[in-house]
Amino acid sequence: MDFTKLNNDVSDFTTKMVEWAGTALPNLIAALLILGIGWWLSAYAARGIASLVEKQPYVDPTLKGVLKRIVRWGLLVLVFVAALSQLGVATTSMLAALGAIGLAIGLALQGTLANIAAGVMILWLRPLRVGEFVEAGDAVGTVNEVGLFATNMTTFEGVSLFVPNSKLWDTKVINYTRSNPRMVRETFGIAYEDDIAKARKTLLAMVAKNDKVLTSPEPVIYVSSLGDNAVALELRAWTKGPDWVETRFELIEGAKLALDAAGISIPFPQRDLHIKDMPASAADVGEKAEKPAKGKSAA
Repeated sequence: MDFTKLNNDVSDFTTKMVEWAGTALPNLIAALLILGIGWWLSAYAARGIASLVEKQPYVDPTLKGVLKRIVRWGLLVLVFVAALSQLGVATTSMLAALGAIGLAIGLALQGTLANIAAGVMILWLRPLRVGEFVEAGDAVGTVNEVGLFATNMTTFEGVSLFVPNSKLWDTKVINYTRSNPRMVRETFGIAYEDDIAKARKTLLAMVAKNDKVLTSPEPVIYVSSLGDNAVALELRAWTKGPDWVETRFELIEGAKLALDAAGISIPFPQRDLHIKDMPASAADVGEKAEKPAKGKSAA
């Protein structure tokens, strides 16, 4: 073994490593610093944007989640490109390659892109906003946040919903918060022998005692139908949107108590059976049953 040659090779390798470390190591350290500082700054900037949106009354809170994510990921992309540039990577060709890869991923993830497009349309047309109670298909609840891909909601029972934006955009949206005032519409049945005018007066007096019911438009009561078992009286009263649920429950309970106090019955389903004529065959059977058989005395 030629130790002299081996020694020379080791010396050359060490020299080249030192030269590489002298030039590449500072760039590597700088790239790592860019990534670390950029990651922290992107998170800090995203929180700052969210805080700024909350403090500005003229900025819709619905934009909070979207702006926060756009700022965060936009800055992270710039930081990543700057770190690669620090390492000597040709970022122009890399960006072109990333564009091609992004196109392929976009074709594979059409549903995800549809969610982003739907989120943009929701933010633009604003059929719903943060804090509003809406119904969209089978999703019913209060909107907490509209994100790039999905919307976070909380149901009336406190259950969290995570709904893709495309589902909200492709269906009918009913916004209950913007419906102000709202009509409470309930039907109460009374017996046919009860006085309709007395029942109407009793229900209107009960409604007048509820301070949540608006006087304009004034409450009205109509005879909506003549059912099989009862005369249906329909109550229509208006209240403020946020008070609708509570007002509805109060009017239902109040109507039952008021009608009971006035002696007006709320009938339940029933049938009256009237026999006009008994068939001859049935009459004969009845007579035979009453006569004792021959040779046998009646008990």
